[in-house]
Amino acid sequence: MGKLFFFYSSSCCLLFFLLLCFELGSAGNVTYDARSLIVDGQRKLLISASIHYPRSVPAMWPGLVQTAKEGGVDVIETYVFWNGHEIAPSVYNFEGRFDLVKFVKTVQQAGMYCILRIGPFVAAEWNYGGVPVWLHYIPGTVFRTDNENFKFYMQRFMTYIVDLMKKEKLFASQGGPIILSQVENEYGYYEQGYGEGGKRYAQWAAKMAVAQNTGVPWIMCQQYDAPDPVIDTCNGFYCDTFKPTAPHRPKIWTENWPGWFQLFGAPNPHRPAEDVAFAVARFFQKGGTVNNYYMYHGGTNFGRTAGGPFITTSYDYEAPIDEYGLPNLPKWGHLKELHRAIKLCENLLLTSNPVNISLGHSQEADVYADASGGCAAFLANTDDKNDVTVTFRNASYHLPAWSVSILPDCKTEVYNSAKVHRPDMQPHCAPKDSKSLNWEVFVEKAGIWGEADLVKSSLEDHVNVTKDASDYLWYTTSITVSEDELFLKQGRSPVLMIDSKGHAVHVFVNGQLQVSASGNGTVFPFKYKKPITLKAGKNEISLLGITVGLPTAGPRYEWIPAGLTSVVIKGLNNGPLDLSKNTWTYKIGLEGEKLAIYTQGGMNRVNWVATANVPKMQPLTWYKTFVDPPTGDEPVGLDMLYMGKGLAWLNGEEIGRYWPRKSPKNGKCVEQCDYRGKFMPDKCLTGCGKPTQRWYHVPRSWFKPSGNTLVIFEERGGDPTKIKFSKRRTSGVCASASEDYPSATVHLKCPEDTHISKVKFASFGTPRGACGSYQMGDCHDPNSVSAVEKECAKRNECKIQVSAQKFSSKGNCAAGKRKLAVEVICSS
Repeated sequence: MGKLFFFYSSSCCLLFFLLLCFELGSAGNVTYDARSLIVDGQRKLLISASIHYPRSVPAMWPGLVQTAKEGGVDVIETYVFWNGHEIAPSVYNFEGRFDLVKFVKTVQQAGMYCILRIGPFVAAEWNYGGVPVWLHYIPGTVFRTDNENFKFYMQRFMTYIVDLMKKEKLFASQGGPIILSQVENEYGYYEQGYGEGGKRYAQWAAKMAVAQNTGVPWIMCQQYDAPDPVIDTCNGFYCDTFKPTAPHRPKIWTENWPGWFQLFGAPNPHRPAEDVAFAVARFFQKGGTVNNYYMYHGGTNFGRTAGGPFITTSYDYEAPIDEYGLPNLPKWGHLKELHRAIKLCENLLLTSNPVNISLGHSQEADVYADASGGCAAFLANTDDKNDVTVTFRNASYHLPAWSVSILPDCKTEVYNSAKVHRPDMQPHCAPKDSKSLNWEVFVEKAGIWGEADLVKSSLEDHVNVTKDASDYLWYTTSITVSEDELFLKQGRSPVLMIDSKGHAVHVFVNGQLQVSASGNGTVFPFKYKKPITLKAGKNEISLLGITVGLPTAGPRYEWIPAGLTSVVIKGLNNGPLDLSKNTWTYKIGLEGEKLAIYTQGGMNRVNWVATANVPKMQPLTWYKTFVDPPTGDEPVGLDMLYMGKGLAWLNGEEIGRYWPRKSPKNGKCVEQCDYRGKFMPDKCLTGCGKPTQRWYHVPRSWFKPSGNTLVIFEERGGDPTKIKFSKRRTSGVCASASEDYPSATVHLKCPEDTHISKVKFASFGTPRGACGSYQMGDCHDPNSVSAVEKECAKRNECKIQVSAQKFSSKGNCAAGKRKLAVEVICSS
């Protein structure tokens, strides 16, 4: 749907328009039966989009919601993030990115519904699953079971949120946009691990939620014993075979995963648009009523909100709207066309019963027809290898492998999930032209700064000491080395052996960084051994333990340990020296953190040193500089490729953790992903041998017109002279279509204020590859490029009919199976 522009001759027209928008974003009585949700007496078939308010910024919310709406979305769904709101017992935060009321009203103003997943446990790759860390340290508390402490605080927060929504009249029963709420989250995965206490807790949570009297239905996802009137729902890559546990409940898909999250040091997963579309089409073919994309816009784990551990700061999720707020093409466009096709069938899907017809071994049709002659059909080919041609109602239809065709009139194929002909844009981060930055430096002391927080003759759990006030915890001790040690006389080095429950550590001996080690997103604990340099006399050993987000889910996940468990030095005259029972002095966090030197108010609390020769590869270093915003209005990323690991801020706002950690070179990466067959996160990996995340999103709204303060804390050493702001822009566009596609048209569209300046690739025949790596196949029309240039040169947008009348292929390919693939360059 295109944008609508209105011109008003009077304030009455403006008032009418605003009232219309309000009505569209408002609901009323919400009920349900086995077929669907019923809103104000009308059955609804709904497309929903997850957009998490704290993973973007308020200035982005209207644009994100509007882009979702233009993509054919009816509903915006979000979790409510308990630990972002209740930062201490009864101390609440609803400011900035956590302004939940403003976000829900933004959805309402766009004329859309809202699903509010209050939880308040959310998982979501969010730190501690969204539960406040302080709750773990209230004596006697056990999360997510029949535990009085947990239930008390959970109910108190749930009631606080419900009352806040009621006060603002945001539930559908009050005329607001919220049509569903959720309690708990995916508890069915873990309930058995809690025994009878888990069963009692699940029943209590459902009854407690219903007693809130919101006037809208409650859902529990992946909850196999959800009691009435709560609706149990499905999460997964595919939910077409899901059936609610009670026959009078509608079939709702709360989490359709169109991509997957990223882990520092791992390859990047990708889910093809064809497979996402196949899954959605199958869901509605088999009686689905609400499909929610988790995520539709993933956004950014700003600050220290990422959990995991090892979840990246980017939460892009390869969603239909990318981390920066731009449509992710072709996925966004391909799904938009799917939503349009499904909506053409909506009335029949909601009011008639399907008739299933076999069309072959792995092919079937589901036909929805009514007494008046209306008819809609979904033709599916679930064979994951072979294309087929099927006969349906005396007509032939070509079904690619692993695809669904939609026929809103049982005759005309308006959509096939495997036939993508929407433009494929390849956004990239282009470096901003700028002068070198002038850096000022402050270096942290290696070891204890200020007064110690704890002294113990043992290695203490990292999180139990920090209570997540910081990622960082100093463990310090000392040893005395005799001049008679053989390693001193023989020029050898003793070996330090470390055991840790996670997640990372930097080892300093006498103030010098000697060893860095870490686990990974699959195995948090690690062991490490490496030679270290010791001198005769006293040696200070300072270990900087680091967490990279706390666990987000699992049975009793709040008890998962972190930190050092064993420190041993080998190679001494008297044998291994076990330091685990030494006297250890602890200090929580960094001095710069404590003084908040990344903020305007705290910046002058330390002595920053301006220098022309910026120190490189220096650990424990704070860097500060002043920058102007990049020109234009494109989204902005911070290029941290040449840094080590640390944290970044702009004007006191938390950009987040950075770590350009490379994934293994020998990973299971692929050049081109085969969409056919069941998807799993390791099916289509890219980026082996490259940093998982190089660029870090910096929202435009965080910049002032000039004099912006960028602060970096570098843990182990990097080159700040190579830090650059980059602008997220699209310079290339691709599209392809086959002769047998429903529209058989290649559609190319450059970003606004740009035009097609060059045809980089064009081939009619059997081209291979994907956008950015197209290659000519066995047959090819040598006039392909000139034909495309004729239609598209110097235009912002063009459509090319794929037909033998326009193109003629030479080589080995059959008519009806040919394809046109095009890649163009866009310039201003």
